[in-house]
Amino acid sequence: MKQVPALKIDGITIGQSLAIIEYLEETRPTPRLLPQDPKKRASVRMISDLIAGGIQPLQNLSVLKQVGQENQLTWAQNAITSGFNALERILQSTAGRYCVGDEVSMADLCLVPQVANAERFKVDLTPYPTISRINKTLLALEAFQVSHPCRQPDTPAELRA
Repeated sequence: MKQVPALKIDGITIGQSLAIIEYLEETRPTPRLLPQDPKKRASVRMISDLIAGGIQPLQNLSVLKQVGQENQLTWAQNAITSGFNALERILQSTAGRYCVGDEVSMADLCLVPQVANAERFKVDLTPYPTISRINKTLLALEAFQVSHPCRQPDTPAELRA
């Protein structure tokens, strides 16, 4: 589909965020990104799928081009707001320090770039205190600081940190 991300590793190329994360979890299980507890693991996958499959794709450049320049901001804001309404309710019952309990998981890896997208599209985050708190906690971690979307080499100049 000529989309990012793609990861060349171990002699293969893997596309799509969740497939990449799951491969890394299976081949390099430290630090663990999926909890051992099956109920918590299901919650992590549910949140990850909600973000990666239900919210994020609606802001892809290919989709935004289809809605037209004049409608892009409203379209993206509506998509994010709808998704964040559901996500906030879920996180209220799953969150500890992070999306699911007190260990960083695959869900947290999905959350930070989606919040960055929300900020990019000027979404008011006030109605989402749990999302905002978790994002702030994650951004205090070095791994999230250096991997933030605004610090990537292909980030447009106006969006760089």
